[in-house]
Order: sequence, then C-alpha cells, then structure tokens
Amino acid sequence: MSANWGYNMINVLFVCMGNICRSPMAEAVFAKMVKEAGLESKIAIDSAGTSGWHEGEPAHSGTLRVLAANGISYSGRSRQMAWSDFEHFDYIVCMDRENLQAVKRVVNSLAKRSTNPQLLLFLHHAKAAGMVNTDEVSDPYLHGRFEDTYALVTLGARMLLEAIRKEHNL
Repeated sequence: MSANWGYNMINVLFVCMGNICRSPMAEAVFAKMVKEAGLESKIAIDSAGTSGWHEGEPAHSGTLRVLAANGISYSGRSRQMAWSDFEHFDYIVCMDRENLQAVKRVVNSLAKRSTNPQLLLFLHHAKAAGMVNTDEVSDPYLHGRFEDTYALVTLGARMLLEAIRKEHNL
C-alpha cells in the first residue's frame, strides 16, 4: 500500500482473484507513473484479491520478473479485500468481470456506506479510447504470458491515470 494512503487523497485499489499477479503488477506500474507525474502526495495506491488463497504471499515470480525487467520494484504481500476497502477507496479497479461481479455483490450487500467507490474494469478507459478491444486483463497465472499482461497493464494504468487527472484537475 502507498505510504501516503489517507482520507485526503485519491485512493485507488486494484483487484484480481489472488492478488499475486495482475493487481500487484498494476499497483506497481501505476505507482511508478504516479511518482513520475509528481502526484504521490495526491494519489495513494494498493491492491487486493477477492480471494484469500495467497494471503501473505509475495507477488508471483512471473510478476516480479517482468516488473524487475522494466525497472520497477515491488515488495507487497497478497491480501484479501476487507470491508474497510469499500469505505476508504475512491476507485476499485478490477482486472476482469468475474472479480468485478464479486466486488459488486459485496457493495450491493452493504446497506449504508458513507462513500460510493467507482467500480470499473481495468482497461475501461483504454477500450473507450479505442486502444484495445477488451476491458479485461487475462490472468497470467493461467496462461504464463506475463510480458503480454505487463503491456496491457502499462496501457491501462496510463489511461486510468489520465482519466483520474482529468476528473480531479491534477
């Protein structure tokens, strides 16, 4: 989780199933972009999984390998989403429809919330701009193509940051 996470910031949570492949990759790539844009005092980033299967584990070796090859370090540990995430995060960005539906089920079950996070698919903005034909990032845990995942994550992160900057006049 970003060291500056807080209530006066724009808080972004990336979500996949186990929080060892796609969402930590998105967290790391997005954090690098946020830092390069000089926005780390305005945007906080974290990632989580809809399942607790890998709770406490480091990111998958394929994720760490492709991040390192691109000059990005990552030391986070897998965690399952918590109830508090729905209160603290402004954006909950899911890697695929399956995880988005799981998040929506929880949101719909919460009777009262003081906040309503934006729920969206990771590649939503890239697809809307005509840059990709899908709004989902497939799971490299299943297919092993971590470099392909990294390319999609980089594009999606860039487009998400652009959208957040525009929405919040950053």
